[in-house]
Amino acid sequence: MGSLGDYLMEELSLKTSFTIPIGGGIPVPQSAVTTWVIMAIAVLLCIIFVRNLKVIPEGPQVYVEALVGFIYNFIGGLVGEKGKRYIPFLGTILIYLGCANISGFFRAKPPTKDLNVTAGLAIISLFLIIYSGIHEKGLKGYIHSYVEPMPMMAAINILELFTRPLSLCMRLFGNVLGAFVLMELITHIAPAIVPLPFSCYFDFFDGLLQAYVFVLLTSLFISESIE
Repeated sequence: MGSLGDYLMEELSLKTSFTIPIGGGIPVPQSAVTTWVIMAIAVLLCIIFVRNLKVIPEGPQVYVEALVGFIYNFIGGLVGEKGKRYIPFLGTILIYLGCANISGFFRAKPPTKDLNVTAGLAIISLFLIIYSGIHEKGLKGYIHSYVEPMPMMAAINILELFTRPLSLCMRLFGNVLGAFVLMELITHIAPAIVPLPFSCYFDFFDGLLQAYVFVLLTSLFISESIE
């Protein structure tokens, strides 16, 4: 059991893929490399699928338009008419998180297993929430919204602003990390056939679900900020 514990600790540690020889050396973690691979694949697929677009879609164009339609309907229904300007960004986050979370199925290390990645996404969400409120209400109106419905609520509203991205970060990180640990335990105990159905659940269903929840909550926070 000690060897299994050591193996899990080694897998959970933040590993460096390579070091850029600038100054004292800039370490590049595995999560960054996996993210670059996801970005390259996404760009390549976009180039392939948007070639020879037709008025009446056929072939791969049908699936691309269905995906884009789902994203716009899903996020647009949450942020409303005022928040439609944020759909492209939120859709990009949804696609990235979906790809990142299912990368474990292909024996890659999910970037979202790195707390730095989920924290970075949460911080971006925080700035987007603040920006959306200021853009819609103006700086004065946005600041005034923190003392509504009464001035004594200001402290609670400010605290809530920062606890929201923290909850986004820890929820995503905790679920991906937990799924990873469970899959490693199952693979170690029964490496032959048993891991496959569990991998389909944890890597695909749960991974896509966590991406859905992250964007869902961010969209709701933006909607509340601009109302």
